[in-house]
Parts: sequence; structure tokens; C-alpha cells
Amino acid sequence: MQIEFCFEFASTYSYLSAMRLPAQAEASGVAVQWRPFLLGPIFSAQGWDTSPFNIYAAKGNYMWRDVARRENRFGLAIHRPDPFPQNGLLAARIAQLLPQGPENVTFCQNVYLAQFAEKQDISDPDVLTACALGAGLPAEVVDQAQSDENKHALRLNTEEAAKRGLFGAPSFTVGSELFWGDDRLEDALDWAVKHG
Repeated sequence: MQIEFCFEFASTYSYLSAMRLPAQAEASGVAVQWRPFLLGPIFSAQGWDTSPFNIYAAKGNYMWRDVARRENRFGLAIHRPDPFPQNGLLAARIAQLLPQGPENVTFCQNVYLAQFAEKQDISDPDVLTACALGAGLPAEVVDQAQSDENKHALRLNTEEAAKRGLFGAPSFTVGSELFWGDDRLEDALDWAVKHG
């Protein structure tokens, strides 16, 4: 049984899922493949030059209130980054480079915590180096992630996400079944258990 966790580092709801998913997946006996992708190109294809949470004030106001409620429920700290959304390109390239496994998961969680809990700039290579070191990874992964081959791999990952109908983050896929949003995490795990 396996699900794919498709996430964007600038996404508030991806943060909530990234912090909760490992323990829930383990309890359910479901393997998780972590797949970074970029929402920028997907939003651009819809004519948006930023997050819809910025474009539509009512939607943005609701999201921040909803995240605050979920923050309290799950015991997670969340602060609004400035600017929002942050540039998570380099972080996504690093996550793309890393093999699946606990170091990758810890790196991703460290990036989310740096951004949303500690108000750090995740486009800063020094911040990402600290996130990598905190996950037991060598500092060199930050430079290695900038290879043309790895950049191309992330681009292909994003293109594939669009072809599969992903339009937001987080998204969970079980085979061809798509679940969108942090509030569908449990549904995706249940589907994987029953149909995976």
C-alpha cells in the first residue's frame, strides 16, 4: 500500500500535512513517496501570478483563520511568512535530489518549521543548509541540487503533476485516485488501506 504526497514548500496546508503524515502513515501501514512540485507553473497556466489566497481576499482571510484553528488542534506553530508565498524553489530542488527515506522527510519538515514556525526565509541557502544538517545530510546537497539534471527532474515532476490533474497542494494520490488538501489526508490513507 502506497500513497504519493505531492507538496509545495510555500503551501500552508502542505506544512500541516508534512508534520502529521509520517506518524499516521506508519500507523496505517502505508508507505509514502514524497514528491515536491511547484505550484507557480500550475497557477500560471490558470492565469494567476501569485497564490489564489493573495488574489482573492476572502479566500485568503479564511485560509489564515482555518490554519490557525488547525494549528491549535494539531499543536503546531504557524506564523504568516513575509512575503507570502515564499520562494521554495531551491528547497524543492533539494527534496527532489534526496532519495526517499527518513533524511528526506526530516529535511522537508525542517524547511516547513523554519518557514512557518521560525519565520525564516527558505529561499536563503544558509537556512536550507541548516535544515539539511539538522536532517543528518551533508551541506553539499544544497549545491548538488542546482545541477542541470536535478533542475530538469523537478521540472518534469511539476509537468507530470499538471498532467495528472493536480491543481493545489497538498495532493495525495493512490494510483489514479486524487485527494486534495490537508483535510483529505486521512481519506487518502483510508483509500490506500482499502484499495492499495
